[in-house]
Amino acid sequence: MSLKDLPTDSQPREKLLARGPSALSDTELLAILLRTGIQGKGVLQLAEELLKFRGTRSGEHSDGFGGFAGLLSASTEDLLSIKGLGPAKCSELIAVLELARRAMAERMRERTVFSDPSTIKEYLKLHLASRGYEVFAVVFLDVQNRLLAMDEMFRGTLTQTSVYPREVILRSLQHQAAAVVLAHNHPSGSVQPSRADEALTQTLKTALALVDVRVLDHIIVAQGQALSMAETGLL
Repeated sequence: MSLKDLPTDSQPREKLLARGPSALSDTELLAILLRTGIQGKGVLQLAEELLKFRGTRSGEHSDGFGGFAGLLSASTEDLLSIKGLGPAKCSELIAVLELARRAMAERMRERTVFSDPSTIKEYLKLHLASRGYEVFAVVFLDVQNRLLAMDEMFRGTLTQTSVYPREVILRSLQHQAAAVVLAHNHPSGSVQPSRADEALTQTLKTALALVDVRVLDHIIVAQGQALSMAETGLL
């Protein structure tokens, strides 16, 4: 069914203006962003299919998940591979993702990060979960555990020999950080830490202690998932 076949008060845009965004389903909200469908497929149907999107890894379907989180953490390559989602619509979805990142960053600059641990997990998922390669990032915090910066510092297979404590220490001093949260992604889809992850965490914790910078957590993210090593007693 196309939007023009719906009663006026049931069309997503009119419904949003009359009743507010909370009255709309995920499909209806996405339909407003997409604006139009494609030949033979209305915008509501296209939106529904996109929300079931699972992404790809090397040409195969991943073990990710659908919904807004899955869609917004998809890579640009994944989005462009979807029939009906051309460069313009793809750019709009990427822009929405970036707005979400910046909104979360503002929130973490204004309040203590660990007053709401789920916030930093969502922030890191938006930044790292869709990468097809491993990325090691550090979130730098002030004395009140508010966000100073997040830097992606290393890429590739992460081991104790490819993540350099000296570089993390120097960047911590540059940001005048009092504490850090370590983070990296697992493109495989599992967030379970390896022994190498645990060893790397302890190495960095020991090194940063020499300059009085605390390691508060090490968060591992994947599509739709995040694991806190502090919460699981591994820090």
